[in-house]
Amino acid sequence: MSSAFLTDRYELTMLAASLRDGTATRPSVFELFSRRLSGGRRFGVVAGTGRLLTLLRDFRFGDDELRYLRDNDVVDADALTYLENYRFTGTIRGYREGELYFPGSPILSVEGTFADAVVLETLALSVLNHDSAVATAASRMSIAAGERPLAEMGSRRAAEQSAVAAARAAYIAGFASTSNLEAGRQWGIPTMGTAAHSWTLLHDSEEDAFRSQIASLGTGTTLLVDTYDIRKGVETAIRVAGTGLGGVRLDSGDLPLVAAAVRQQLDELGATETKITVTSDLDEYAIAALAASPVDFYGVGTSVVTGSGYPTASMVYKLVARQDSAGSWVAVAKASTDKGSKGGRKAAFRTLDNGVAVAETVSVADGFEQVDTAAAHPEARALQVVLVDAGEIDAAHEGAAGTASAREHHLRVREELPVRALALSKSDPAIPTLFVDAL
Repeated sequence: MSSAFLTDRYELTMLAASLRDGTATRPSVFELFSRRLSGGRRFGVVAGTGRLLTLLRDFRFGDDELRYLRDNDVVDADALTYLENYRFTGTIRGYREGELYFPGSPILSVEGTFADAVVLETLALSVLNHDSAVATAASRMSIAAGERPLAEMGSRRAAEQSAVAAARAAYIAGFASTSNLEAGRQWGIPTMGTAAHSWTLLHDSEEDAFRSQIASLGTGTTLLVDTYDIRKGVETAIRVAGTGLGGVRLDSGDLPLVAAAVRQQLDELGATETKITVTSDLDEYAIAALAASPVDFYGVGTSVVTGSGYPTASMVYKLVARQDSAGSWVAVAKASTDKGSKGGRKAAFRTLDNGVAVAETVSVADGFEQVDTAAAHPEARALQVVLVDAGEIDAAHEGAAGTASAREHHLRVREELPVRALALSKSDPAIPTLFVDAL
């Protein structure tokens, strides 16, 4: 299925106009970045890159798309001819998926002709804005949870495809599993889930429901014990399953108090190895509040798939460099007071001090010259990799393998954060972004 119509109309009308006035073939550099971190977060997490590359493979204008454009007078005949043969032939450099970003980080640099690159704006922003917002919230939750595993279970609180994307982004940022089967199939994410309150309500008694679940799933299952009375539910669960019951789930009440009471009751009944999972509208703050409670697993739904109150990463896609009519490279930038940007082709580095991040260093070139990363910033870690080279997509970033690699990368680079970055309160970015002239 073509992804070409996952876009705004004005991308194609700009392309058509540029074909008409001769600027369509001007070599250009577009940059995707965020001017600020949403919600006073101290860092952001890049997510969605693998999905974007897969969608780019299918960014084609077939007969159905061309017929719609013609019948609705969206573009003229010359533009239709161009789009019929459209393939992205440029180069995309960017931060690895799972990488941390800060205000001004050049997360993606899209290089090609103006016509090549401008039509990717909406697709790139819709994917990375959503997935990065989810991943940023999920990473904060993962930090708050410490060594306790997190399960993503927010599919019923998001649009169906957004739910799949959110599960993937949460997994990259540290969640251990998802309830979404499509995310498991597409991206190789471990899936989990047993039963809802409706299962208990279906049966004539809570005991009947528990016995049936254990007969189906075994004593290692997790029983939901708060449909009626929690204390009675725990007693029934252990009586039916024995002290080898895998776990109980709590989905209501004052969770720190309830978890403590349930742990004490389980221990008194001899079920000392039975785990406690808590759900019930958790976010990073609720998870942090449970740090001292006897909780073994967390299940998070609404908060993670909506970015914990910030469902977009506020990223933009701007033209930052182009050739002029004489063939010379010039830096260009929007100059408005509150939405200004910095022109020029950029290379980015994470400056470290004894393994701890101290700055986001962005080298800016007025023209199109390459930056010698080793010579220019020997004390820093280069952040950008080639994702698409002359139209050839690096498949290593796609699919289940790419997702697993992004998760590993995120957990590794998160260790570079300074301690102040781990706090949940609103504040300035954990490290400054420093723009320097290219050497």
